[in-house]
Amino acid sequence: MELSSSSLSLSYPRHSINKHSTAAVVQLFTLLSGDKMSASMCMRCSFSFPVKSPVADHNAPRLRSLSQHRRPSTICSSSPTAVFTKSYSITLLPGDGIGPEVVSVAKDALSLAGSIEGIDFRFQEAPMGGAALDLVGVPLPDETLTSARNSDAVLLGAIGGYKWDKNEKHLKPETGLLQLRKGLKVFANLRPAIVLPQLVHSSTLKKEVAEGVDIMVVRELTGGIYFGKPRGFGTNENGDDIGFNTEVYSTSEIDRIARVAFDIARKRNGKLCSVDKANVLEASMLWRRRVSDIASEFPNVELSHMYVDNAAMQLVRNPKQFDTIVTNNIFGDILSDEASMITGSIGMLPSASLGELGPGLFEPIHGSAPDIAGQDNANPLATILSAAMMLRYGLGEENAAKRIEDAVLKTLSKGFRTGDIFSPGMVLVGCKRMGEEVLKSIESQNLIAA
Repeated sequence: MELSSSSLSLSYPRHSINKHSTAAVVQLFTLLSGDKMSASMCMRCSFSFPVKSPVADHNAPRLRSLSQHRRPSTICSSSPTAVFTKSYSITLLPGDGIGPEVVSVAKDALSLAGSIEGIDFRFQEAPMGGAALDLVGVPLPDETLTSARNSDAVLLGAIGGYKWDKNEKHLKPETGLLQLRKGLKVFANLRPAIVLPQLVHSSTLKKEVAEGVDIMVVRELTGGIYFGKPRGFGTNENGDDIGFNTEVYSTSEIDRIARVAFDIARKRNGKLCSVDKANVLEASMLWRRRVSDIASEFPNVELSHMYVDNAAMQLVRNPKQFDTIVTNNIFGDILSDEASMITGSIGMLPSASLGELGPGLFEPIHGSAPDIAGQDNANPLATILSAAMMLRYGLGEENAAKRIEDAVLKTLSKGFRTGDIFSPGMVLVGCKRMGEEVLKSIESQNLIAA
């Protein structure tokens, strides 16, 4: 099913210039080069898309994506005044539980912000997770993966639920997510944890500890114990049943995630903390050695190392000491969830999963929350902010991303709260109403382009 935002977007005669209209690789270009992608003026449907070569001082050009940008479709006017807008294909994966509710709200925010910025979104919705299991018997249908691969970016709601908990592993909704990440070849997971001034009192920590926290967790997504082999079940010499998994990392896997993390840290406050367990695990020993070697390519970034158990403690003891954290798959999974509670609610946190080629995957870090599904009680802000990350890191549309982020802040400043972040004196609203208020804030903005 194809859903168009044309009712909100400007209408122009369409002339296809380049139908390879993806921007997946703008994500890593933006991260590794610091340059925003821009197209030159569209004059009588002439189209040029200059790409600055990334600076070669950080070995970032090793990522093929930097020279293989997939361009947005262009909608042009044939008049001499030469007005143009861009068009992107977005695959929506509502998933399970509250997923359809929050994705619907985020889609509306994308459509409105896009129309104001001259961007037309073409949405394709596809089943995944438990919804796909019920529909076709597998958690990630081939058609869904094909749609995702052929799009410019993918926005996911949430997957999972009690209904499928007893399924065999290959028939669990979560297996579909692992397959999707593998199919899209994403490897860098970005999870910001920011304590907004409007929500500092919602934090589980004291105000003086939580205030001003702004952390980016960069998690390696496709290696480590979640994917290592051998794995399985067996019997030991005593006849006891055993389960076993393998933690494996290669130098190439560590090097590429380290470079992404260093470059993000360079563009933030110049501090990177690498989290491992190098006092016990050989995989972590290699991790620490390779991250230390890569540090020489980024002389302006201060590198520190921390064992994961200490990092877990420090996140709640003194979170402001962290700026950018880079860590492996399983440690990042745990630490980013811990960091989420510093912000006040897991319902506030977005994420981006990026690769060298192809579209990025953008999703809130919260689960499907089946207990509140269909009750209009979900917090849609994490998904809306994931859409903003999609605009920035996936499509290179900084103005549209900032428009959405500013709208979220403005809505919170007006006192609107869903139940998970509610406090006395605020206005309690549901998922739909929160989305409507964000739309009002988007419309009321007077964003000044940088």
